[in-house]
Amino acid sequence: MNRLIQQSELRDVGEKVEAGQRISDADCLRLFQSNDLATIGALANLVRERKNGNAAYYILNRHINYSNICILDCDFCAFYRRRRDAGAYEYNLPDMIEKAREALKLGITEIHIVGGLHPSFKWDYYIEMLRELKKLDPNLHLKAFTAIEILHLSWVGKRSVPETLAALREAGLGSLTGGGAEIFDPEVRKEICHAKESAEEWLDIHRMWHKMGGRSTCTMLIGHVEKEQHRVDHMRRLRELQDETKGFTAFVTLAFHPENTKLAHLTGPSGYDMLKTLAIARIYLDNVDHIKAYWILMGMKLAQVALSYGVDDLDGTVIEEKIYHMAGAKTPQEMAREELVRAIRETGRDPVQRDSLYRLVAAKEEGGRMKDEDDGAPGGRALPGEAFVGASNEGGAA
Repeated sequence: MNRLIQQSELRDVGEKVEAGQRISDADCLRLFQSNDLATIGALANLVRERKNGNAAYYILNRHINYSNICILDCDFCAFYRRRRDAGAYEYNLPDMIEKAREALKLGITEIHIVGGLHPSFKWDYYIEMLRELKKLDPNLHLKAFTAIEILHLSWVGKRSVPETLAALREAGLGSLTGGGAEIFDPEVRKEICHAKESAEEWLDIHRMWHKMGGRSTCTMLIGHVEKEQHRVDHMRRLRELQDETKGFTAFVTLAFHPENTKLAHLTGPSGYDMLKTLAIARIYLDNVDHIKAYWILMGMKLAQVALSYGVDDLDGTVIEEKIYHMAGAKTPQEMAREELVRAIRETGRDPVQRDSLYRLVAAKEEGGRMKDEDDGAPGGRALPGEAFVGASNEGGAA
């Protein structure tokens, strides 16, 4: 056992982790209550190495937030606007197609699509959105919609949720995003997002999608009114669903940005809290293969440090993220592939370009020769922690 762990008050938890045993909810709460970040980080790093070796993943992706006009008014959200508000916007389909076409020239493999619950967009808008984007490149993965958007589309289309998911998949939906989970505790939700879907509805939508063979990410928003026990409860529910469906590809800790929200009196999470939460997630969520540090909200320097605290994924190039920047984020809105690779190498990790389902993507070099970023392995093979998924089964379970 690592000497640091041996001498820590968390030694018994460390023994479980070293033995490959699942830690309990009580253990998880102890980790949150401990100030021994060094030991927590060391344990998370051990789990990361077992699952993913020295790899640090990234993806070439573009965000399209199709509209910020929303019928909800969540207190924690700086993104939403009413139709007549200053700063309200909406994209028509030609706008979206042009944005996607330009991004495809940069080599992206994924478009990440979320927006507000628009009061007047019709069902056909969303279906045509997916179909037209897919026509640009049949290999383009469309990672789209939060659980609350799926509920909204079900209402707009006058279809059941399973029928809605099936129709979206037929139109080109590749995977669901993990947004909207926030914190599952009902009292917390009542305070920060009173009109949003319940925890049970969020989990049920992802459960349905997973049982259809689909994949999604899962998230937790921290640094607002939640307490440590709420975080443990939230991750417990995610771990239980993952035990059941194995449909989550990655977990993302999201930082609450209070600026420009109704909760502007709060401070949001510290860098220390972000690192600790990411590390604890790596230890506790033993059935989720990847932990992502979303550099767009925490900054690249802290994201680099997170690669030593259980994180194995820095997300990607992003391009034109709006939600966090409308909440006051000062990070860039995009990052070139070369900058991501350099940032990863500076930490001593091996950069690995992935697709949306964590399959290796071959990087194209001069002369048209396809070569992997580091070892020349052919594109399309499975990465650590993921089974191979055939290219024709884009939205399927790995």
